[in-house]
Amino acid sequence: MDIFSKIAAGEIPSYKCAENEQFYAFLDINPVGKGHTLVIPRREVDYIFDMEDQELADFQVFAKRVARAIQSVFKCKKVAQVVLGLEVPHAHIHLIPMNSEADVDFRSEKLHLTEDEFKDIAERIYAAFNKQ
Repeated sequence: MDIFSKIAAGEIPSYKCAENEQFYAFLDINPVGKGHTLVIPRREVDYIFDMEDQELADFQVFAKRVARAIQSVFKCKKVAQVVLGLEVPHAHIHLIPMNSEADVDFRSEKLHLTEDEFKDIAERIYAAFNKQ
């Protein structure tokens, strides 16, 4: 079981933003900006394009709902969707509130948020997600 599967299963703590039977969303602990959220399938699959067509479609619809929740909390122009990363062998989407393309620079210094800040952000996104 990889680290993201353990997070989705509750074996490793996370800042939950949204979930359903198939997918789980949680705050990135090394965010490039406030609200930087990771969306994963609960099923272990390394590469997003190895997902079955319907699962991939459902994944995108779930990510869209999470993005709308993020946008309602952070009042940004758009929520960027980024698929990258070789560090964890588990398909995932980064959702990042943005007002300019500079807000999605993974080479920039990561934010250092407190436990309380992470909890507050996650709770606000979770509440917005569940209002939809």
